[in-house]
Amino acid sequence: MNVRRRLIPAAAVAAVTALGTGTLTACSGDTAAAANTSKFDVVASFYPMAFLAERIGGDHVHVTTLTSPGQEPHDLEISPRQIAALEESDAVLYLKSLQPSVDEAVAQSPVETKIDAASLTTLENHGNEVGGHVAEHDTHDGEEGAGGKDPHIWLDPQRYAQVAQGVGTAFEKADPEHAADYRKNTVKLVGELDALNFRFKQELAHTKSKVFVTTHAAFGYLAERYGLTEEAISGLDPESEPSAARVRELESMAKADGVSTVFYETLVSDKTARTIAGDAGLRTDVLDPIEGITDTSRGKDYFAVQEANLKALRKALGAK
Repeated sequence: MNVRRRLIPAAAVAAVTALGTGTLTACSGDTAAAANTSKFDVVASFYPMAFLAERIGGDHVHVTTLTSPGQEPHDLEISPRQIAALEESDAVLYLKSLQPSVDEAVAQSPVETKIDAASLTTLENHGNEVGGHVAEHDTHDGEEGAGGKDPHIWLDPQRYAQVAQGVGTAFEKADPEHAADYRKNTVKLVGELDALNFRFKQELAHTKSKVFVTTHAAFGYLAERYGLTEEAISGLDPESEPSAARVRELESMAKADGVSTVFYETLVSDKTARTIAGDAGLRTDVLDPIEGITDTSRGKDYFAVQEANLKALRKALGAK
């Protein structure tokens, strides 16, 4: 769609040339983005953003993703080839502060439509423990798991719906020729997210326990939304290691709160989760933060994986 050939930094051009002289091509959701297609070209930073772009844009958009399936998005280092493709796109959809290399590339890019998902809803400061659970045995001293603005807004269907509405409005403005379709697609998607929110609310309303343990603090918004508490082994950084004191605290908390399961995720090592679960006599299971879809994911898209997450939570919390 973009008929203007934007100026690409010489270094990026050289890097692309070094990779090969063939034309960059891509299908929707690919990571080797092509620009100047006949459609509205959108670069998405990682899967939750690409999912929104594809569902809202429908047949009118060509979506490419900077983060490969199976790649931990926090670790992404954007390549010169991706920078070149970003320069040629009509819009970029990203989540500021989640991927520093993407933030830098977007800031330097001349792309006219820059959509920051974080600006379309509210972000909160979260640490190791998130939710409404306060008990006498809690001994958090603030030393563990560096807190900060939690970027995992897509795991709360209501916040994700707010982002979807903002993305739809941005698409309408940037590509007014197809505004009616973007509006219709957005309404449909928001309706599906509202239905998912209702499912979570109903099915997690009556459980034996309200506390669940995860490897890193990705599910704070979900916990708050449905009256639960997430206790994370690590903080917002999925690669951080817990201290011995934090491990002892989790084991004590698990006994006091009737925790049955330690959840791990698909894109990060499960070693720590399995070690803690084994020492405490607990089960392990997957709670997927949906940062990417792979062959091992429990579903082929956002909604399918969220349904699997709901099932896992119901089992772990003893839903009635």
